Amino acid sequence: MSQWPGKYVIGLTGNIATGKSVVRRMLEHLGAYGIDADALAHRAIARGAPGYQPVVDLFGRYILGPDGEIDRRRLGKIVFNDPVALADLERIVHPLVAQAIDFLVRRASQPVAVIEAIKLVEANLHRACDSLWVVYAPPEVQLARLMRTRGLTEAEARQRMAAQPPQEQKMALADVIIRNAGTFEETWKQVVVAWQRLVPVAEATAPAADVMSSERLALTVVRGRPRDAAQIAALINRLRPKAPLLTAEDIMAAFGEKAFLLLRNNTTLQGVIGWQVENLVARTTDILLEPTLPLKSALTLLIQEMERASKDLQCEASLVFVAPELARQELIWRELGYKITTPEQLEALAWQEAARESMPPGTVLLFKKLRQERILRPI
Repeated sequence: MSQWPGKYVIGLTGNIATGKSVVRRMLEHLGAYGIDADALAHRAIARGAPGYQPVVDLFGRYILGPDGEIDRRRLGKIVFNDPVALADLERIVHPLVAQAIDFLVRRASQPVAVIEAIKLVEANLHRACDSLWVVYAPPEVQLARLMRTRGLTEAEARQRMAAQPPQEQKMALADVIIRNAGTFEETWKQVVVAWQRLVPVAEATAPAADVMSSERLALTVVRGRPRDAAQIAALINRLRPKAPLLTAEDIMAAFGEKAFLLLRNNTTLQGVIGWQVENLVARTTDILLEPTLPLKSALTLLIQEMERASKDLQCEASLVFVAPELARQELIWRELGYKITTPEQLEALAWQEAARESMPPGTVLLFKKLRQERILRPI
């Protein structure tokens, strides 16, 4: 039994670059409420948060960037070279993250939650969970991912890998081991089997298919599933004829990063948006609609359902990235509550970072606050 009555809580861990976040998103597709503990750790040391000054006092102002925020790359160079320094940092950050996790799990409406944390076992957080899932990847796969996705040199990547205990130590404690070295579909099948075997309310937690509709136009918004990959690829290829062709396998891989909402006219797929929720920020990066659709009705259905799903995940803010021509539909966006802005104009560091990380080249940023209060203030 977890420490949260009425909740089934999965503790998800694995060493660096094994693909924990991909597995967490898969569990979210199945209906779990996902928490990224490492993102909460970043919030805990943001300027104004309770971990900021203790970390600056411990490591000195060298770790600060020009904006006064802690430069995590500089901090990483220190702690990944010094196990004592890393332990000192964790003594500051871990209790703050534990408080935030407790707050989020208790507020979540979903009966299943998944807590992703690289230090889940080391911080003894796995003892508070109902089951422990460990994601494994061979060292050569970890190395390649670190160099490709984080821009690390081979020496830096190997240093980060060496700073962690052997993967086998976590695997020995696991209720579930997910081997993530192949395709998305291979990993997805493992996750589904484990979910159906272990999660007692698995059927009840699967998100409903039909989520919003307009009877007059016969338009319905449904949550996309991996089984819809071929249809999604065909629609995107049709609406983006000059872009490289996508396959169903490409869309399956994209499910490891984002969720899709599908707009159907009767049974015909005519629109799609792709979005993800990370660190309590919703980020919509893909909006494609058949030109024959009534733009206001179609866009309103999709955006409002994205917001509803995001609020259900306790999001603070919605960032929508659109092509300039769609951004010029100012009346529609104003009625939906969005305004054009830039990452630098956003009031919270977490929102700024989300915008910089997610903003596709050549797009315009639209912003809407989904809650008046910050969920994790001051973290």
